[in-house]
Amino acid sequence: MKPERFDEGRFDFGESVRVTRNVRNDGTYPGLDVGVLLVRRGSVGHVINVGTFLQDQVIFTVHFLSQDIMVGCRLEELISADEPWNPSRFEFRDKVVCTLDLGSRGQVLVAKDSEGEVLKVIRDDALIQYHVAFGGRLLQVPESALAPAHPETFNEPEF
Repeated sequence: MKPERFDEGRFDFGESVRVTRNVRNDGTYPGLDVGVLLVRRGSVGHVINVGTFLQDQVIFTVHFLSQDIMVGCRLEELISADEPWNPSRFEFRDKVVCTLDLGSRGQVLVAKDSEGEVLKVIRDDALIQYHVAFGGRLLQVPESALAPAHPETFNEPEF
């Protein structure tokens, strides 16, 4: 019997999915403080329900068996578990510094050690890049050119 297809999204009921961002408690998970890590990016779970939030956001309820936890995820936070997964060192909103001068056509756009904020993770095959905001400038930067802005508080992901 084929799983039911949700009209609202691209995943089937029971389909295995991978979360692409760390999922933290936004205040909707009872019994835990806001900001507590619920599910680490890269974890695989199964779609058990679909609904909407504020009438315009599709939310998939995903059961992560290894943590025995169910959380709501937006479509942009999920990929099929069968898709290739290339883990990233940084994620959305992480503070980073560039480890070298960043430039274009011989002109330095952002000086080494400048602090920025990750706005988007771009996974292309084996290469991880980021859209990083440095002040008023947005650049696409390879992972190899970035380091944590505050290494003393940075939680290095486990691969």
